[in-house]
Amino acid sequence: MLRVGLTGGIGSGKSTVAQRFSALGAVIIDADVLAREVVAPGSQGLRAVAERFGEDVLDDEGGLNRPALGAIVFADPAARRDLEAITHPLIAARTAELLEQAGERSIVVHDVPLLVEKQMGPSYHLVVVVGAAESTRVKRLAAARGMTEQEARSRIAAQAGDDERRATADVWLDNDGAREDLGVAVDRLWSDRLVPFEVNVRTATRSRRPERLVLHEPDPTWPAQAERLLGRLRRAFGDVLVTADHVGSTAVPGLIAKDVIDLQVGVRSLADVDEPELLETLRRAGFPRPSGDWSDNSKDGSVWPKRFLGSADPGRVAHVHVREVDSEGWRWALVFRDWMRADPAARAEYAAEKQRIATTTDTVDAYADAKEPWFDSVHDRAAAWARDTGWTYPRG
Repeated sequence: MLRVGLTGGIGSGKSTVAQRFSALGAVIIDADVLAREVVAPGSQGLRAVAERFGEDVLDDEGGLNRPALGAIVFADPAARRDLEAITHPLIAARTAELLEQAGERSIVVHDVPLLVEKQMGPSYHLVVVVGAAESTRVKRLAAARGMTEQEARSRIAAQAGDDERRATADVWLDNDGAREDLGVAVDRLWSDRLVPFEVNVRTATRSRRPERLVLHEPDPTWPAQAERLLGRLRRAFGDVLVTADHVGSTAVPGLIAKDVIDLQVGVRSLADVDEPELLETLRRAGFPRPSGDWSDNSKDGSVWPKRFLGSADPGRVAHVHVREVDSEGWRWALVFRDWMRADPAARAEYAAEKQRIATTTDTVDAYADAKEPWFDSVHDRAAAWARDTGWTYPRG
């Protein structure tokens, strides 16, 4: 099963995207619909609401008087928390029930207006945000809902801003143009990314980088992409995870790199990562473990063991290196990254070495092998930098 979080500000066109996904075959779970369902007439939720807030929040037919309840909870944060304590567990239980009914081969799109505000991104394999300029949204709200400009702008201001949404979005669907353009973008996302992503999750298949070597100019979005992946890894690993970091060249601002996000997860013992239950959780989360034994090319002649996971997302190749905390391999990945960040001359030297090797080979594997002698040659310099600067891993 692939779980996709869908969100967007009021007037952005999120409902239009949800309808398109539904037509393509997605299972839609609408959080707003469930929020109404759990307080429908005769429901357990409505009885609990009436018991907490009184009969005045019921209408003449015994249903929920939403304006009356809203007047209470929007004026009193404690009352709002009480309402959420009633409805949120019921909504979560109903969501889990619908997910169970969807089946393992499904692509489930969870339509959640407050996904960003509630920091729900790590719960999904992918987050899709529908965005549009504020002026566009104001016009839509006036036309579709009869809002005044002031009302529309007030509603927009009460929600998360675009910067927050972009930080959460794995996919940003721009909806300032024609409705037909949005439909084309959704169709392409479905066929090119979501459908193969679901297959990869189900079959424990990691996405692979192209074998042909391509070095990219620095992408300022690499750190944000890494942080979203790290959030999912933290959730999947649970207490087994001790540290989680963006490492490798994409973690160094200004450095050319292959478009592959390298991540390091630090654990107390690699044996913990061999547990079948955890491996299944990681697979379901979109981080399958390929077969084979994995280790780093050590700098001291010893074996530096690790575990390796890949991302199942065909739209974002990512490598997850799992190492024991404080091991030589764990430390080297972090020290080298931080040395590159801190020393412009060393960073320029590494970039020049990358470009030199790229002129002599055109495959990724050959490129990786050809870099090892340079890594060996600078190991002592990186270690000296760490010693001289008092480098330590920030804990707590």
